Amino acid sequence: MRLLLVEDDAMIGAGIQTGLRQEDFVVDWVQDGRAAELALQAENYAAVLLDLGLPRKDGYTLLQDIRRQENPVPVLIITARDAVTDRVKGLDEGADDYLVKPFDLGELAARVRAVVRRRTGRSGPRITCGDLVLDPATRKVTLRGRDIPVSTREFALLGTLLERPGTVLSRAQLEERIYGWGEEVASNAVEVHIHNLRKKLGERAIRTVRGAGYAIDDGGACRSGESSS
Repeated sequence: MRLLLVEDDAMIGAGIQTGLRQEDFVVDWVQDGRAAELALQAENYAAVLLDLGLPRKDGYTLLQDIRRQENPVPVLIITARDAVTDRVKGLDEGADDYLVKPFDLGELAARVRAVVRRRTGRSGPRITCGDLVLDPATRKVTLRGRDIPVSTREFALLGTLLERPGTVLSRAQLEERIYGWGEEVASNAVEVHIHNLRKKLGERAIRTVRGAGYAIDDGGACRSGESSS
């Protein structure tokens, strides 16, 4: 899952980026509102983590512009402003959640997963497709009840396909979701991850659409929002 972090404090930004990467998120980090605006024009993000006190363009103005452009990307405000009036304003301006600093990185990660889940229409944490289950919260994949070990990239790629079963995603779209800025991407990286997933899940788990990309066929078997109960 690829996120945009907008935070002008170098120490806080570096800490959040490192912590979320350990939670298997891909995190692009910018330090002012104008840079965030340009990033949102260039990339598709699963969510935005937005500080309010930003140089060049403040967080409230950036949020207003995002919603004015009808960009549905989930926005989670992260700020030291703890007044009720600030919380109300942020949520009323279109933020999906509001978290006051300092906060626990585990809670931040959980809130990110929650806002993304709600925006994609899922009620629960797990995605089920037949006998295949992916749990973003625990970062586990199971097939017919058996744990399947997958790498961070394999998990991200599989999750991207499962979020949109039946939809064909190109190699470029998959690369965009699982790699961040400055990360070296081999020309055949996606194909290698697909090959490895097929070895673990079965050759028919992921379909190749020649000249277009890859998809997981729905066939009515894929469901979002499965609870753990």
